[in-house]
Amino acid sequence: MSTTALHSKSFLEWGVATQAVPGQTVSGDLALVQPFAHGALIAVVDGLGHGEEATAAARIAVNVLREKADQSVIVLVQRCHQALISTRGAVMTLVSFNTLHGTASWLSVGNVAGALLRADTRAWPPFEAALMRGGVVGYQLPALHASVVVVSPGDLFILATDGIGSGFDRNVVRTDTPQQIADRIMSRHFKGTDDALVLAARFLGPGHE
Repeated sequence: MSTTALHSKSFLEWGVATQAVPGQTVSGDLALVQPFAHGALIAVVDGLGHGEEATAAARIAVNVLREKADQSVIVLVQRCHQALISTRGAVMTLVSFNTLHGTASWLSVGNVAGALLRADTRAWPPFEAALMRGGVVGYQLPALHASVVVVSPGDLFILATDGIGSGFDRNVVRTDTPQQIADRIMSRHFKGTDDALVLAARFLGPGHE
């Protein structure tokens, strides 16, 4: 997949790399980038297991997120939970950008990893990770608490499902495009034992909105 902007003067650019587990023709790992007024939602959803049932669960969640993208990440996870009760469930990480305030709210349920790499290497901390709370959306939710971070131009978010090995966020070439970053992580860290997806998104600043 190629890097895509929300529109010609976007505040966000991103790239996605995905690969199904060997032997499967579909992946249960899906990504979403959905703009709304003064913001955008990015999300990675991993339907439990693999194959058609995992894909179906992930698609239901993505449709819920797309439809209500401007709502809080806590409300979005709760909506997904209700929609997925009759499915095998999913895990997910959501990041919601607010360009008016220059912030991003993020929330993880399950083992979709999230990393924030600061553009300013002097910033402290230069790296932050999403707090991954145990649970399965559609089966058992943990207590939901969103983290809010201030974002600056050039800050990079990387979301990856558990088909990607640990340490994927090391040695990232900051000057690469988000698509190059996602592709390189996939080529280097794909486990080959589960579906895998990487979403890399760079915040360009509210001036680009």
